[in-house]
This record gives sequence, C-alpha cells and structure tokens, in this order.
Amino acid sequence: MDEDTGGFTFWNALLAELAAAHARRGTLTYRQLIERLALPSPAMAPLTAALERLAAQDAQAGRPLRAALVTSQAGSGVPRPGFFDCAAALGACPRDLDAAGIRDWYAAELARVFAWAYPDA
Repeated sequence: MDEDTGGFTFWNALLAELAAAHARRGTLTYRQLIERLALPSPAMAPLTAALERLAAQDAQAGRPLRAALVTSQAGSGVPRPGFFDCAAALGACPRDLDAAGIRDWYAAELARVFAWAYPDA
C-alpha cells in the first residue's frame, strides 16, 4: 500500500468501512469515507487509487466491484465518473454509457455487490 495512506492500516480500515456498508446494504459518499478514515488533505487521490486497486482485485477474482459502495455526494446516487472509467477498463462495465445506462448498470452492479459474500468482509 501507499505510505501516504498509512499502508495496511489504511487498507484494512477501508475494507472494514466497506464491509460495514455492505452489511447494512448501504452506501457511503466519498466525503463520508474520507472523514471516517481520517485521511489528510488532499485525500481524494489516495482514496481513488485504493478503490481502483480494490476494483481490480474484485474484477480479477470475478467478484462484483465493492468500490460501487462509494458514491458521489453530488446527489446523483452513483459513483463519480472515474469509477465507471475504471470499471470499463477492467471489462466490468460497458464503455460510453449514457446517463440512463449508467444508472441501470450501477443499480445492477450494486445489487450484485449486496448479494455477494466477500471473503474478507
């Protein structure tokens, strides 16, 4: 793990927060996650890198993407655009979805996340 994020302590805390969200079948905003993990500013880059790493691990293992549990606080109810770019690069999501396609794919992925039993959750 990146030293800027506290190494394994950060990683374990991230997994614990996502496991808690998963268990309650809820999501977190990026801001909530940054605050709960007490990440120093600038926090978005290390958080994004960690979520992308987790998405890659999940995709490689054939699991739904737990990074889907983190959404934008902008009120859209979906993750930031970078999540969809990452998911597409991993082959988990079609490229060039319109707004309705993004919402539909995300709803299906989130349902898959909630239905999955993650090994480290």
